Amino acid sequence: MKFEEALSRLEKIVAEMEEGDLSLDQALKKYEEGIKLMRLCTKVLEEAKKKIEIVAGGSAGEVELKPFGPGEAGEKPGELF
Repeated sequence: MKFEEALSRLEKIVAEMEEGDLSLDQALKKYEEGIKLMRLCTKVLEEAKKKIEIVAGGSAGEVELKPFGPGEAGEKPGELF
């Protein structure tokens, strides 16, 4: 399942549970599915975070890996483009 699909399904589950029209059994099943989807989304995001690194040359010529974060490319925190 793609990240976008999992996130969309998770959002739908949250909305269904917030409505409060589910039986206890249905709510527990939705909760379990939501936990699985949340873990999948978290795993995908963590893997993506690990892949986004900037390779920068150190002062002695060695290669230094730095995590990519706001401000690294001159953008303001929270700014995507």
